[in-house]
Order: sequence, then C-alpha cells, then structure tokens
Amino acid sequence: MEVRHKHNQFAPLYNGMFSHPVWAARADRAQSITGLLLGLFIIVHLHFESSIMLGKQAFYTVVQFLEGGIFSESGHGFPILTQVFSVFMLLIVMLHALFALRRFPTQIKQWFKLREQMNVIPHQDTKIWFWQMLTGFILFFLVPVHLFTLIATPDIGPHLSAERVYHDNAWLLYLVLLPAVVIHAMFGLYRVVIKWGIFSNRVGLLKLAKVMVVYLIALGIASLVTYLVIGHGLALPVVPYSGV
Repeated sequence: MEVRHKHNQFAPLYNGMFSHPVWAARADRAQSITGLLLGLFIIVHLHFESSIMLGKQAFYTVVQFLEGGIFSESGHGFPILTQVFSVFMLLIVMLHALFALRRFPTQIKQWFKLREQMNVIPHQDTKIWFWQMLTGFILFFLVPVHLFTLIATPDIGPHLSAERVYHDNAWLLYLVLLPAVVIHAMFGLYRVVIKWGIFSNRVGLLKLAKVMVVYLIALGIASLVTYLVIGHGLALPVVPYSGV
C-alpha cells in the first residue's frame, strides 16, 4: 500500500486529476484504446515493411498504394500522407505515454521493491508488467526519433529506405527499437484483452503473445537484413527507385 500511495502522488503534472475514480477509469480506457491501436498498427506495419523481401517492385507498389497512388494520374503516391500519418501516430504515442505514466515507478526504491516482489512471488503477469515498463521507457526515447525522421523526410522507397538503413546507419536504431516495440506491443495487447475480459484463456493467450513476439522480431530482422543488402549495393548519391 505504501508504494501505491507514493505512486499516486509522484507527478505534479497530473495535479491529482487521475486520483478521482471517474478520471482514473477514463484514463484506463484511453490507455487501453491507444495501446490497442498501436499494437495492431505494429503488426500491420511490420508486414507491410516485410514486402521488401519480395523485391523492390513489391515494396514500391505497397508504398505507392499506402500513399494514395491510385488517386494520382501518374500512379505515384503523395509523401505528405506519410507526414500526416506520422504526426497522427506521434500524437497517439504521446497520449498513450501520458496515461501510462500514471503507473510508472518514479523512485529507485519502488524499482527495488518491484524486483524483490518478482523474486519472492514469481508471478507471470508481474514479470510481463515489468517488461512493459522497461520497454516503454526505451520506446519513450526511440519512437519519437523514428517518427520525426519520417516527418522530416517522408520520401519512402526501396532505395531511399535502404539508404537510411545502411548509409545513414539507421539499422543501429532499429536493432534496439524492433525488439522493444514488439515486446511492448504484443504483451500490451495480451494485457488489454485480459483486462477487459475479451478472451478468458489466459494461458493460451500468453502463449500466442510469446509466439507473436518471436515471429514479428524474426520478420523485422529479415526485413532489416534485406534493406542492408540493398543499401550495400547502392552507389552514392542514391537515385530513388521509380518502378519497372
């Protein structure tokens, strides 16, 4: 009870607003909704990115479709849509982080107490919550970097994306971002589904979450390696891919 009391008082930013039962319930719903949107987006996003493994043309086709190429006479998409969507996702991430910070331990003693509890009572969901906090802390710094890059330079394609990954060394960012975002998203979806009683088979759902973590990380690494191979073969300055 002592840790909970300190936790509820940790942030002057909130000014006690979320301590009211009504606002606390609304914050819980908002955190779950934004987390659900972000988790589902990660699944879709990594599959779209994996189209690079089918070839440059396949990835180019996917990008043009997502950027509204079907509404263009030339068939080329509108990069501004990438900027707009990136801004929207950044706002969702900020909202999710705002509501999630209510439950984040802010004192080193609280971290020690949590670790002590995990050692004494090795409950599976407590471990998941710990990994949620750890990956959430990492994503708090890395996700804005990724989104700001897309907002500043929205041009996407097999050559330009490979240039970022290989020549601009963005693979270093993605090597940390990928496992952190997948673990956070999949276990986050698990917790949302259990929390709101959408699915009652906790054991089966947890197994599915773990399988998805391994699958999505493997998928992301394979895509990243493909970008590295393409980038290695590109001469500078890089000429954007324009289709077959």
